[in-house]
Amino acid sequence: MGSVWADRLMALSVRMIGLVIIAAALAGAAGSFFYNQSQEADQAARVALQMNTRLRDHVAVLEGVRAMYQSDTAASGPGIRAYLAALQPQEQAPGMEGVGIAAAMRRDEPATAEAQLRTNYGRDIAVWPATSSQKVGFAVVLVEPYTPRRNAALGFDMYSETVRREAMRRAWQTGRPAASGIVQLAQERATNRKQPGFLIYIPVYARRPIESPALPVGGEPSETDAPVIATLPGQRPVEAFIYAPFRTEDMMRAILGNQLDSLEGVEVRAGSGPSAPLVFRHGTIGWDAHQQKLQVADREWTIRISYGRFMDRLGRPLGIFLFGVALALLAMQLHRLQHRRLDAAQALAEERARHAEDRELMIGEMAHRMKNAFARIGALARITVRESASLEEFEAKFDGRMRALSDAKQMLVTGAVDTVDLDKIVRRELDLAGRTPGDILGPDVRLDDEAAQAISLALHEFVTNSIKYGALAGKGDLAIGWRRVEGDIELSWIESNLPETPQIDSESFGTHFIRTLIERQLKGRWTRSAADHSLAITIRWPDRDAGN
Repeated sequence: MGSVWADRLMALSVRMIGLVIIAAALAGAAGSFFYNQSQEADQAARVALQMNTRLRDHVAVLEGVRAMYQSDTAASGPGIRAYLAALQPQEQAPGMEGVGIAAAMRRDEPATAEAQLRTNYGRDIAVWPATSSQKVGFAVVLVEPYTPRRNAALGFDMYSETVRREAMRRAWQTGRPAASGIVQLAQERATNRKQPGFLIYIPVYARRPIESPALPVGGEPSETDAPVIATLPGQRPVEAFIYAPFRTEDMMRAILGNQLDSLEGVEVRAGSGPSAPLVFRHGTIGWDAHQQKLQVADREWTIRISYGRFMDRLGRPLGIFLFGVALALLAMQLHRLQHRRLDAAQALAEERARHAEDRELMIGEMAHRMKNAFARIGALARITVRESASLEEFEAKFDGRMRALSDAKQMLVTGAVDTVDLDKIVRRELDLAGRTPGDILGPDVRLDDEAAQAISLALHEFVTNSIKYGALAGKGDLAIGWRRVEGDIELSWIESNLPETPQIDSESFGTHFIRTLIERQLKGRWTRSAADHSLAITIRWPDRDAGN
């Protein structure tokens, strides 16, 4: 015995050591993993901060151009050219396609905008598109620094296009920079490799009073050298928008620069969620990508960055974990060898003990069943004697009850099963009585030995009484049914259209016997009620198959 306990203690110690090693390895791996992940999250936050700073620089350039434009509208062309040449936004704010001015005009009188184009570029440039659903327009009269590709945008009425117009109106209403949705820039017409783009607008509010505020939306013409002023109900009048177009891929590559080579993947969407428009993608986005927010004027974009350092992140922790697992496996192997020796020593003793227990169990079960059978037969005999007035009556009643008891047992033995169908018990008892009820309804209910015997005896008493005084004597109708209710079986015996209402105030020996069967053997309860030439009996007991 001492050797067995020593083996068990050693096995327990080995298991505990193995578990401690594995737990320590897991803790180290998790700590290192989350530390590296936190570092990557910080790097992603710095990239987002860099991009947001660059976007603010772009807006600052537009603010400077607006101040320049407001200082002297008449000299806007040469003055802005000189300002941008000195500022060099291509170097200070790379990614910006340029800076432009979209001046207000009446849609039916584009001559004022075309005159500004002629002044700025020394040639005739027509406003386009030729038609628009809007009464007011904002034509591009200047784009600098000038390139042949940007030349394609000159004269374009931005207010005629829905996405641009929505952003211009937001800027008009708030006075703050507003970013458009994703569009194809006008200058993309002159390039073979087209990119998605967007624009940022800043309004230039009118510097002089409007003489006719009742004019409809669309602006008013003024003196030859004065700008057209556009009006919008409830808003300050606007004479132009300063704007900057952006090609998204060029802008992202200009901002990120050489950092792209160190990233596994970058994805930028113009909004939140996977349904937002995709504006830039580089490389592959992994499952562990870090998400940050970008502030593009008044819009919020989303950038996801994947560093692709999964193996680097797990390198050292993985080595520690594998080493710990190897030690734990070694400890477990030692435990198995020890356990086999212990099992071999105990196997024979356990086998002998099991055979002895099986024999005792069989003998005990036989004794228990015989004791229960004799006790039940004795109880039947005593109850039958008490309620019988003669030997003939005792013989008839006792024979019927014993037959009901044996029939339930015979169903189990004949079917070679542990349970019997409730429907078979009901129908067999009625068949033996030579009677057929008007209705038998109920689901499939299986009863074990104890329940089958109890229900058989109870039904035998019901049938016997009904043959003497009730529906089975041909003096009424009988309906038998059962159902499942809240984990119980509920059996109903209903006799109706009887010649008279049964008297159930007193309880006979048979009735007491039925109650005892139901309460003790079935662990259930029963109720009887008699009214209006009818008798209703309900038996309810736990459904032992409810949990299966």
